[in-house]
Amino acid sequence: MEKLQSSFKNMALSLTIIAMVAAAALAGVYMLTLENINAQKRAKQEAAKLAVLNGQEGVAVETSVDGFGGTIRVMVGFDAEGNILGYEILEHQETPGLGSHMVHWFKNADKPGQNIIGRKAGGLQVSKDGGDVDAITAATITSRAFLKAVNQAYAEQFGAEAHTGASQLNKVEEGVVEEGVVEEVTDDTNPEAELEAELLQDAQEMEQIMEMEVDHE
Repeated sequence: MEKLQSSFKNMALSLTIIAMVAAAALAGVYMLTLENINAQKRAKQEAAKLAVLNGQEGVAVETSVDGFGGTIRVMVGFDAEGNILGYEILEHQETPGLGSHMVHWFKNADKPGQNIIGRKAGGLQVSKDGGDVDAITAATITSRAFLKAVNQAYAEQFGAEAHTGASQLNKVEEGVVEEGVVEEVTDDTNPEAELEAELLQDAQEMEQIMEMEVDHE
């Protein structure tokens, strides 16, 4: 019996030592991986700063908002007057082929209605909300979130001077509501109904596009 108890103790001790060694190894790997990830993140941020300024004098501001699929991180470049020099998407989880188009949509020089480069930020809104920026087809919610990020970056950099534009935006969009969706919320509206209506409209737009492609073929 004593021999059996001794074997159990030895086994427990061995398992404890193995667990401790494994934990230490995992911690070491994690630290090495984390350092590499942070280095890549810093490199991406520096590359984004250069890209949004395009060799011009100005400032690059990083900001984030909740989009349709998750966090959207944006780097925006401004000149001294607050005009947009460029932008880069650092992170997003928007729908591929729809919301993901924001990577290039809002800096397409061939589409003045959707191109925000050269414009002054602070009160940018999609046309559906009374603004003059064309939203991404079938991705209005993502478009609103993106423009909110740009306006937010402007406000963070230019402070009180930018609050007028920001407050105008907030009169239409009371803010970020549940599940990371930016949508119109006023005292006499139903947020869930508004979201359902937006999703239905986006779905209808996508269906029209698909029908046009089929007819073309």
